Amino acid sequence: MANTEMQGAPESRPSRILWSRGMSLTARILAVNILPLALLGGGIFYLDGYRKQLLDERYKLARIEAQITAEALAGASRERQEALLIQIGKEQRMRLRMFDAEGNLWADSFALDTPAFTFDDPVKEPWDEDFARMMDRAVDTIVGADPIPDYIEPAEAKANSWPELARAREQGLTQIQLRDAPDGTPVINAAAPVGLKGSTLLTTRNAVDITESVRSARSTLVSAVFLALLVSIALSLFMARTIVRPLQLLAKAATRVRLGRDREVEVPRLPERRDEIGQLARAISDMTSALRQRIDAVDHFAADVAHEIKNPLASLRSAIESLTRVQDPQLRAQLEQIASHDVRRIDRLVTEIADASRIDSEMSRAIFEEMDLVDLTRAIIGTRENRAENDGREVTFQKPLGGAKVRGVPARLERVIENLLDNAVSFSPPEGVIEVSITHDGNMVAFSVCDSGPGIPEEAREKVFERFHSLRPDAEAFGDHSGLGLAIARSIAEAHDGTLIAQGRKDGGPGACLVLRLPGLGVAIPGR
Repeated sequence: MANTEMQGAPESRPSRILWSRGMSLTARILAVNILPLALLGGGIFYLDGYRKQLLDERYKLARIEAQITAEALAGASRERQEALLIQIGKEQRMRLRMFDAEGNLWADSFALDTPAFTFDDPVKEPWDEDFARMMDRAVDTIVGADPIPDYIEPAEAKANSWPELARAREQGLTQIQLRDAPDGTPVINAAAPVGLKGSTLLTTRNAVDITESVRSARSTLVSAVFLALLVSIALSLFMARTIVRPLQLLAKAATRVRLGRDREVEVPRLPERRDEIGQLARAISDMTSALRQRIDAVDHFAADVAHEIKNPLASLRSAIESLTRVQDPQLRAQLEQIASHDVRRIDRLVTEIADASRIDSEMSRAIFEEMDLVDLTRAIIGTRENRAENDGREVTFQKPLGGAKVRGVPARLERVIENLLDNAVSFSPPEGVIEVSITHDGNMVAFSVCDSGPGIPEEAREKVFERFHSLRPDAEAFGDHSGLGLAIARSIAEAHDGTLIAQGRKDGGPGACLVLRLPGLGVAIPGR
């Protein structure tokens, strides 16, 4: 039932949106959150540039208008000048003022005729205009715009009351000045010399259309940002679904695994996803599989332990119970010998079982050292010969030039070499030769022990590494070995990121070779 549930989940099928499969969650989250902010920020700076461009164009226009008007006024009579000021002011919606050589105001288009424009009173404008002005100030603050002075009519109608007019009179060139009207719209003043007698012209234009254009563009930007925000929210919800739904499936599967209610519960691997969620799903699935294998191994190991200990215990119990009923000294001695043998066998089993059970935890905490496998092997062979542990078998050692550097735990690798030599001694005939060799195979160091015994059938070469494997030579006393030696050796090899295999002799002769392969010095060991 669990398999059907997991396989039928929506997230286990290929996603319809390709970017959700290959793009990392970090990139997606950043894209979704940055989109509206990037649009808003880019739009604000675009509007600032747009406003500056409009003002630059208007500066050029004001300069040209002031110069053309000044030229027209230069050769006209006073009556004609006043008429021109009124006409140009109405047509161009400007205010024109003439100042004489002493800087006195002698003509004003707004005084000569009806004003061509008036400034809006902010107090009387609706709330939306106040909001628009507040937005204008906020944008200026964000982009760091230079402050613009307010437009204030001077108390004295003199040319020097206007800085642009003073510069124009001094330099004889047209001058431009920008100011802010009371309602926040730009006011562009242009001051130009008129003729050669020192008169000057001041034109004033309220460029309301610039503000309207910028605010219109800003409204478009706000609409675009609002749309982007909606899209961002929709994508965020979609992302939440693509993240939360798989996590819910994984959590549900993990809970079922923890409770153990369904032995065959399948953790979804989400193979179509290449993001962090997919990595997590596959990691949890692999972890669950490894956990199941470990639990199965523990269960099998416990069952094997119970079976292996039960046999000598039964023999020991039988011998002890018989001792109380047997009076024959010779038979009692035999029973005592059996009991002693069973006790030693149980002691050996308990020792080996304890050692096998703690290898994984011990190796996970061990500190790997650099060592020369040649020196370690030479020392072990010498010690065994001194203690006569080879039972008269000759041991030859072929080693490479320059040694064989590896990383590992010396005591544990020594245990592996001892187990391999013990195994070779057990299966080699008394006159047999045990060949030990160390070679380099690429980035690996290969340590092999070859005996001259009956060999191992190809179909049984993996079984010899199973725990409590009981196939032993006929000449060996029953119970002298626990059947855990090679299993422990392989566990130690794998903990060193190496391998331990059984194979036939390369020369085709009788016997078997056990080959230990370890990463050579300079080969990175994961997690070390």
